[in-house]
Amino acid sequence: MRWLTQLKTKKEKQTEVVMEVNNLKMEDKPTKISMEQKIINMLKTIFDPEIPVDIYELGLIYEIKIDENSDVVIEMTLTSPNCPVAESLPVDVENKVEEVHGINSVKVNIVFDPPWDRDMMSEEAKLDLGLL
Repeated sequence: MRWLTQLKTKKEKQTEVVMEVNNLKMEDKPTKISMEQKIINMLKTIFDPEIPVDIYELGLIYEIKIDENSDVVIEMTLTSPNCPVAESLPVDVENKVEEVHGINSVKVNIVFDPPWDRDMMSEEAKLDLGLL
């Protein structure tokens, strides 16, 4: 029952973040910092299907690079190389990040070095999963 309540809360949070990102003032030329924050906010709307925590707090996002043309490269990992969403999750990330105002293109690279482990989760994620 606790997981169901947490999942409902996560879905509500996801809806709020998407609305926030969509309602953000459309800047003429977003700064790199504001664009990165918008990307992070959007990444927080994508949840691991097996764990009720978003992929950013789960520690799956290793790096976000934004160049002068607003092209974005995201280096991320999966909880394991045999992850059941190995094919769909990177596509979901690309599609969501492309929705952020000012982004020209998005490329997602899956990396396994360093391998993901629980220590990469934020304290918020660990708290949500009862690991603290």
